[in-house]
Amino acid sequence: MKRISILLIFTLIFYGCKKDPNKSLNFINGYWEIESATTADGKKHEYTISTTVDYISINDSLTGFRKKLNPTLMGTYNTSKDAEKITVKIENDSLNLYYKTPFATWKETVIFANEEHLEVVNADNMTYLYKRFTPINVLE
Repeated sequence: MKRISILLIFTLIFYGCKKDPNKSLNFINGYWEIESATTADGKKHEYTISTTVDYISINDSLTGFRKKLNPTLMGTYNTSKDAEKITVKIENDSLNLYYKTPFATWKETVIFANEEHLEVVNADNMTYLYKRFTPINVLE
């Protein structure tokens, strides 16, 4: 009986701690500013100022795009027509973002996402932490 109780407790802990990738998906859309990048060997680079913002848009069919935008002091954005196509897949309890451009394809796995932060890791074990971007309008 004691073994069954211990096994039951470990099973509940294991399954209770699993993250639901669908919850992270709810927070991906929007404007993101890079906060830091950490290499596979643990070296961290902080971004105190960034001239670009990533805009991510994913629709109900789990496809979308990411664009690089340059915010202006008027609260608007400058951008080009370039965009990276995104396909979202939930695989092995992970939320994976597959990117495609005419020049390259790559994958990022979402480690964490909420209303304020987005953290992803790529195939080279580079981890990127983003914070939600709030535009600045000097005319207001």
